[in-house]
Amino acid sequence: MAIDSTVVSTQLPIKDEYGFFNIRLESIGGFGANIAGKMLAEAGVLYQGFNGSNFSSYGSEKKGSPVKAFIRFAEPSTEIRISSPIEEPHIICIFHEALIRTEPVVSGLRKGGVVIVNTKKSPSEIQKELKVENATIGTFDAMTIAVETKSRVNMAFLGAMCRASGFLNADALKAMITDTFTKKYPATVPGNLQCFDRGAAEVVFETFVSPDTLETRTFKRPGPLFGYMNAVPGGVIVNPGNMAKKDLSASRQGFLPGFNRDTCIDCAQCDMVCPDFCFVWEKGVDKRGRPAMNLVGIDYQYCKGCLKCVEACPTDALQDLREADDYGKEHRTKHNYWR
Repeated sequence: MAIDSTVVSTQLPIKDEYGFFNIRLESIGGFGANIAGKMLAEAGVLYQGFNGSNFSSYGSEKKGSPVKAFIRFAEPSTEIRISSPIEEPHIICIFHEALIRTEPVVSGLRKGGVVIVNTKKSPSEIQKELKVENATIGTFDAMTIAVETKSRVNMAFLGAMCRASGFLNADALKAMITDTFTKKYPATVPGNLQCFDRGAAEVVFETFVSPDTLETRTFKRPGPLFGYMNAVPGGVIVNPGNMAKKDLSASRQGFLPGFNRDTCIDCAQCDMVCPDFCFVWEKGVDKRGRPAMNLVGIDYQYCKGCLKCVEACPTDALQDLREADDYGKEHRTKHNYWR
């Protein structure tokens, strides 16, 4: 895709003390934040002439674990010599609403910054949850857009960021999307471009200004939780992992398995392929009255929506279902040890 260089500007609308425009993506494994950060930086560098850098931060890469991506842009005359995580971003993108409850996603947001959230809620509703002032909040249902265009959430966010940034060129980003996917996945290009366009068009922005907090916010880097003055005795785990609090629902990408007990034959094919032991069984009897284990439901708290069980089910007792708000919570069957 050709880019008209006469309409591409290499001026940033706002910069930090180092001359950078900073973007931070707050996501979870499986939503494509890593590739989105790469494509965003490459589009700015290759097609718009900016200096740019990006990298991601993640753990085991398991689907559902926290992921952060960091993108810096600078004008051609400014070199980027910093490779540290972005602590004071101008734009923050939150790929899943559940992260608001579990991660400090808006930490360090600059005065007048932009927060973009994948949610069905309005900007004012999200603002009350985030508790940020002197910022612009954008909301859109990126999940629905991705499902309907057969794309992914990250493409919708690229469109929303393009609109929010004030300097990123839509044609440049579309060219990068086309170049990235044409070689290996050419069939996905039209859907990805449509997802990008809808993300840019459907995000709704609202600015929130509080007269009481108009002064510049001062960012303070959080220090270590423990030092030599307050260290706990050796070997003590102060924050142990807890299966009861484990929640993989945030990693679902719009679908989950729907269960029909009437057509289930208790073959356990689903249980054998489930990576997170989501299926709940109880002692019962089979059709001949003999003692047997019966599948009674799914503990959706642990279901990340991989749908391997749907592929394995021989009777269509499990089918992929478009997830509605609170469906998992309302239809959850808890494991026996949590009852």
